[in-house]
Amino acid sequence: MKSLEELKAIRDRMQGQLASRDHVGEQDTRVVVGMATCGIAAGARPVLNRFMEEVTKRELHSVKVVQTGCIGMCRLEPIVEVYAPGQEKVTYVKVQPEMVARIVSDHLVGGNVVTEYTIKD
Repeated sequence: MKSLEELKAIRDRMQGQLASRDHVGEQDTRVVVGMATCGIAAGARPVLNRFMEEVTKRELHSVKVVQTGCIGMCRLEPIVEVYAPGQEKVTYVKVQPEMVARIVSDHLVGGNVVTEYTIKD
């Protein structure tokens, strides 16, 4: 950081991302990233950051990105659960940062679950 303007730009960008995590309402879609030790070790932090970036970039004000502790399936981490009003929960497993843009565009924007990223029976 070399100037006050750079610092202000970073602050503004981070405030936009944090806004996507606050004030979850009844009609909001929640994207929940498992951030227990197992999730973090498997790479959940970059996944969480990428979701926040994508949601902020697309100005999806009704989508809130939050974190939780252990989801209980350590071997499938990083795990992301999507809770949309009036729909069943969708669980994405072994999520990598490069998968996030497709989940956001297809599922959160388009309403189509990316089934190849979900738990298989």
